[in-house]
Amino acid sequence: MSQSSIRVIATGTFDVVHAGHQFFLREAKKLGNWLGVIIARDETVEKIKGARPMHNEVTRKCDIEQLGIADTVVIGNSGDKYKIIEELRPDIIALGYDQRSFTNNLTEELRQRGIFVQVVRIAAFQPETYKSSKIKKVLHGGKP
Repeated sequence: MSQSSIRVIATGTFDVVHAGHQFFLREAKKLGNWLGVIIARDETVEKIKGARPMHNEVTRKCDIEQLGIADTVVIGNSGDKYKIIEELRPDIIALGYDQRSFTNNLTEELRQRGIFVQVVRIAAFQPETYKSSKIKKVLHGGKP
């Protein structure tokens, strides 16, 4: 398979977009020639992280679009989390260094749906500085 035909997707919350997110998306884009980004729904973020994101899903989608790195940016499905992956048909799924939700059985779940992907974990970019939870803490005056 030539690199010109490799579709990559990256997923995440992308709340308070920072240099770490930009690094992640640029590295994901290098894995192929097309990058799709799936933005986590507000209710999904609340369920996983225990709190709603600072910015709603539409704002977060716009923030990622404005970076100009991704070829397409979509908001994930409310019910079946894997449905949007089926629709985008990636060759590679890029995960952040700290992404754990929906990753344990990701390859197997997609295989059962007839989607065979390579899962690649992207290294951290200065996580002591560029981690959303730390940035939010600073924005909230030291409170989580």
